[in-house]
Amino acid sequence: MKTTANFRKMKRDNDPIAMLTAYDAPSARLAERAGVDLLLVGDSLGMVVLGYDSTIPVTVDDMVLHTKAVKRGARETFVVTDLPFLSYHSDFSETAGYVKRLTQEAGADAVKLEGGMEVTETVKKLVQAGVPVMGHLGLTPQSVGVLGGYKVQGKQSPDAEKLIREAQALEDAGAFAIVIECVPRQLGQVMTERLNIPVIGIGAGADTDGQVLVYHDVIGYESENVPKFVHQYTNISSLIEQGLARYVNDVKECAFPQQKHTYTMKEDQLQELYSGRFVGEGN
Repeated sequence: MKTTANFRKMKRDNDPIAMLTAYDAPSARLAERAGVDLLLVGDSLGMVVLGYDSTIPVTVDDMVLHTKAVKRGARETFVVTDLPFLSYHSDFSETAGYVKRLTQEAGADAVKLEGGMEVTETVKKLVQAGVPVMGHLGLTPQSVGVLGGYKVQGKQSPDAEKLIREAQALEDAGAFAIVIECVPRQLGQVMTERLNIPVIGIGAGADTDGQVLVYHDVIGYESENVPKFVHQYTNISSLIEQGLARYVNDVKECAFPQQKHTYTMKEDQLQELYSGRFVGEGN
């Protein structure tokens, strides 16, 4: 399994980092077989697999449950887990308790949190406690209500400069990497050049140290309103729909199950059953 030191070396060696979300054991297992460098148990699971309209309703319990599943599916891959909404903005002892659950109970190798200057002290304390921390800047889904929707961030130079300062502050606080989401490609390049830690982009152009996408978007699994920055490498939804439709049709037409799908009893046992030999026994 790769470590934070490996990721720093990958940046130095210009070896692109392939990161992918995963929310369950089968997805994680397939991602590991494909050779991803690290997995993210994102709070995007709220929208992707739990049916919420945003990440806001996702709880620490949700993240613990899904992190356990991912770790069971990908035992040899570095796993980062999101700290969900408002789990790291109050007393640090409360945050530490949540992180303890995600690392000790669920098995996360690192945690990720959104924000800039306002979270640097929390990042510093977690790192001092021995917890690897990944930052997240740009479009931060937990703050989408404040940001005014899912919009590109850092398009104006003052906003871009602010993001760069925040990224540097996160690095100074001890973050081992930063996800930068939905920013102009030029800003993604500048941040990557100025930071000594890996910058992993999602909608941040091709010049970052790595890329991350949502598993379901990559494979076309019930992905609606796919963002511009996503490239779907296949579309399994159509295959799934076809298979399910065939199953329903076969059941309706009594074409399933066939003989090869069933079990049998020995003839003497069947005769005893029909003869009523066992009826009333034990009464």
